[in-house]
Amino acid sequence: MKRYVLDSYALIAFFENEAGAQRVEEILNKMLTGKVKGYLCIVNWGELYYITLREQGGEAAEMVIRQIRKLPLHLMDADRELTYQAAKLKGKYPLAHADCFAASLAMKLKATLVTGDPEFKILQDLLSINWLE
Repeated sequence: MKRYVLDSYALIAFFENEAGAQRVEEILNKMLTGKVKGYLCIVNWGELYYITLREQGGEAAEMVIRQIRKLPLHLMDADRELTYQAAKLKGKYPLAHADCFAASLAMKLKATLVTGDPEFKILQDLLSINWLE
């Protein structure tokens, strides 16, 4: 079964109805019907929270967290192995720390990363990326 890892960029696009929101919604609908599986790293969950908190305040951030609970995403912890792989990516590539966790999770699960973040272009030979427009 096809697997997708969503990063914070994809979820922000979805929640704020930005470019790529429709594509994220299509993938989420496939998850709801059981056609694909979806994952979110706890580090990216936290990133989504703090970005929303900074930009829109506490009430909006809490609402986003409640909405994520309703989505068909498996929230994955950052265990020692995943953290180690993310640290190796961070040491080798100029990526944001949280982005390294999303990429490492996608590689671990042999999943497609869903993002529109151009930072990931340097990893497109290492993992499958579904680019949002």
